[in-house]
Amino acid sequence: MKYLRIAFNLLTTLPIPAPKDWQPGDSGRAAPWYPFVGLVIGALTAGVWWAASLIFPPLICAGLALMVWSLLTGGLHLDGLADCCDGLFHASDAERRLAIMKDSHLGAIGAIGLGVTLLLKFAGLASLPPEGTIFTIMLAASLSRWFILLAGMQPSARPGGMGADFTSGLKKPALIWGALIPLALCALLGLRSLPTLGAAFLAAFALLGLARKQIGGVTGDVFGFIVEVIETLTLLTLCIRL
Repeated sequence: MKYLRIAFNLLTTLPIPAPKDWQPGDSGRAAPWYPFVGLVIGALTAGVWWAASLIFPPLICAGLALMVWSLLTGGLHLDGLADCCDGLFHASDAERRLAIMKDSHLGAIGAIGLGVTLLLKFAGLASLPPEGTIFTIMLAASLSRWFILLAGMQPSARPGGMGADFTSGLKKPALIWGALIPLALCALLGLRSLPTLGAAFLAAFALLGLARKQIGGVTGDVFGFIVEVIETLTLLTLCIRL
């Protein structure tokens, strides 16, 4: 269970210690477990939403669920989103953009991107139809982490960084094994999940294309950017009234 522990250690704040025999590239070898970790994050978040819904109106349920969702990840992916907004949209060369993304300071575009994303996720959680809400939250958290695997197949923009270490250990079969949980959740949600899958792939390809154009590849921040965008899109598309 070494790689499962690594996946939880990397993607959550849950008190699961990292294995002592962690080797370079193990973050990529643990990749098939990433959607399962997302499933656990989603299940815990959905549990909070469900418990809150017994006594609170939708807006408060959404706020509590979003708070727990963010705490479970330590804001890791939100930080990546903010860094990417600051760096990828900066009018400069690739080297300068990478430096901006590595800088811990939050810029104006990053703050706007962070605020808009949280607002949309809150609105999505507050607007989800009662039927299927639990599976929707679980799908958002699991599917988004499968896209980390897809992103890991792209060239690394920063040799020696977290993204490069992930890519070095990632194998193509992980894409198949990792897809099983998101696909099962899509099956439970039925045809409603088809627009979600379409929007998720379009968004992922657009973001990966932007990263390759602006900085020459992917970084750990790009992984976080994709997770947040896919989570948000999943919630919003499953609010569509067909």
